[in-house]
This record gives sequence, structure tokens and C-alpha cells, in this order.
Amino acid sequence: MHEMSIAMNIVELASAAAHDEGAQTINSIELDIGLLSGVMVESLEFCFEAASRSTPAQGAKLSINTIPGQGKCMACDIEFPVKTFTDQCPQCQRFLLNISQGKDLRIRAITIAD
Repeated sequence: MHEMSIAMNIVELASAAAHDEGAQTINSIELDIGLLSGVMVESLEFCFEAASRSTPAQGAKLSINTIPGQGKCMACDIEFPVKTFTDQCPQCQRFLLNISQGKDLRIRAITIAD
């Protein structure tokens, strides 16, 4: 379950940011997670609760922005929404895609207590 290692990294990064600002408590963490990132959001939420115990992030609200997949056909140059890496172009029916969006996994914001 790679979601646990992701959750632990999020807690570590957020805790370090809070420490750098002299804060003891993290109120919320906002994430961007792409539909094509391979991250199971429900598992990540569960793992975050466990990973944040006894850290400044314990009890922090985890907000997740879902980033849709977007691809560009390398054959006919059309851009279109994608749900999987194996989607085919709706115009030429080819499978030559350049994924331009949806693989994201990043911390967007950390809110700390004053």
C-alpha cells in the first residue's frame, strides 16, 4: 500500500513547514491529486489519519482537489479528457497519447495555527 508512504511524506513535509514557521499545530492540508496518479484517495485519507498521530498534523483536515486527466493525441494533435492511460483519441481512434494533466500529486496549501 503505497498510500501509507505518501501519507507519511505529506505529514513529514507539512510538519517541517510548520516547524519552520514556529507553529505547533497544523489545521489543514490541501492536496492536488490527479485521476491518473495511481493514488487511491480513500486509502490515502485512512493512512493520513494513522500517519499524523502524535505529530503537528494530528487532527488536521485533509482537503483533496481532484485533477482530471487530459491528453493530447500525438497523431492528430487534438486535446481531450482521458480517464486511463489506454484511452484512445476520439477523432482518429489511435492510442498515441501525451498525458498533459492528471498525474499530479502535490501539496497545494498548509494551514497552521497562529
